Amino acid sequence: MRIDKFLKISRIIKRRTMANQACSQGRVTINGNVAKPGSKVNVGDKIEIQFGDNLRRYEVLDLSEHVSKQNASNMYRII
Repeated sequence: MRIDKFLKISRIIKRRTMANQACSQGRVTINGNVAKPGSKVNVGDKIEIQFGDNLRRYEVLDLSEHVSKQNASNMYRII
């Protein structure tokens, strides 16, 4: 699954265009490597996102194409 799509479906970032922009600006890393919007995400990957001065870390637990709002937080774990 693409990183921009994962961030949107998991509701870490609300809109896919915003997730795409964050990746394009170099604010998203996967396992320590800068992620482009089309970078692939796998279960077990560590994602870091720079939100202003905040650095948030997540671990990917599940990849699903369609997830309800209630189950979106089951796709990742905050580190």
